[in-house]
Amino acid sequence: MIAPMIAPVPALYRRAILAACAGLTLTLAAPLTQAADAIRITSIQELSGTGATAGTNFKNGMALAIKEINASGGVLGQKIDVTFADTQSNPGVAKGLAQKAVDDDVFAVFGPGFSGSILVSMSETRRAKIPNFTGGEAASVTLQGNPYVFRTSFGQQTSMPKAARYMVQNLKAKTVAVIYVNNDFGKGGRDMITKSLEIMGAKVVADISTDPGKLDFSAPVLQAKQSNADVIFVYTNEEEAARCLRELKKQGVTKPIFGETVLTGQKVIELAGDAANGAQAHIGLSVDAPVPTMRAFRARFEKAFGYIPDHNGIKGYTSVYVMKAGIEKVGKVDRAAFAKAMQGLSVSAAKHPGVLMDVSYNDKGDLDRESFIVEVRNGKQEVKEVLPALSKK
Repeated sequence: MIAPMIAPVPALYRRAILAACAGLTLTLAAPLTQAADAIRITSIQELSGTGATAGTNFKNGMALAIKEINASGGVLGQKIDVTFADTQSNPGVAKGLAQKAVDDDVFAVFGPGFSGSILVSMSETRRAKIPNFTGGEAASVTLQGNPYVFRTSFGQQTSMPKAARYMVQNLKAKTVAVIYVNNDFGKGGRDMITKSLEIMGAKVVADISTDPGKLDFSAPVLQAKQSNADVIFVYTNEEEAARCLRELKKQGVTKPIFGETVLTGQKVIELAGDAANGAQAHIGLSVDAPVPTMRAFRARFEKAFGYIPDHNGIKGYTSVYVMKAGIEKVGKVDRAAFAKAMQGLSVSAAKHPGVLMDVSYNDKGDLDRESFIVEVRNGKQEVKEVLPALSKK
């Protein structure tokens, strides 16, 4: 998920922003000793603002993984030292925090999660040749040839063809109304789903843009309803998705409502209440997936933080374990060797249970693994179908 792009930060203000970012940096996990042999990483997440739900889940997932890894002896005998920082869901702040991470000479950066923010900040980590994990889904994130950026979830170029195929083949959609958020995340998703539907022979008959943070969805929903589309595809941030679902129910929409991971996420279900029932989505990760390692992770996370994690919590958790697997493959803590090893890396959950599901990376930093079609029933995600990894089709 992403926040809107903003203009580059003028050089005049760089020093001031860096100072502000230093003040924003929070050590939110249990304090760790800054030992010389520690693997130091920085997490740059949306801990406040419109991305707070996603960022907080990602942070907590990371914190749980780091606690487990350190308790079991670390990585190649070295503990992980983490600093969590808040972007305030602002791309300019994210860029400043990335600059600070470069100055701190960390081994890796995790985040930001908003596509608009990672598109701004990853130039800093690339310049310093620092591996950078991100939950940003915009296709453009990995299409720029950055050898140091690695996804923690599917990119839109992977997820949207799967979503389009399901709508056409399973929901029998010939026409689709698309409601999307008008930012880099939403526009990229809108472009990819439109292209994917066209390939499948379906047509977008209503192209409905909504503002980030939008409160009233009565007009967008009415437009989608009046289009008489076979399926309504919703692609927004968490809070907007919940408001959209409530409005769809209020206006008595009976057509299938389909989306991507966000639409049926745990936070959306909680916010939308009964209005979430019946919503379907293609998702890359779910704590309700019929995977034993995933169910065990859910139990540990809920015990540690008192709530059920969403897909962002899973991404935060698994990304740390992917880093661990990559370092162990290299056999040493070396950024350049690690980044090279990540291109083409395959990690087995049998050998590395912390990744929860088998995962592989290509030379662009995109990942591949199984995914799921889910439907919300009685306030819970229920997996309807398991889709194979693209490489196994």
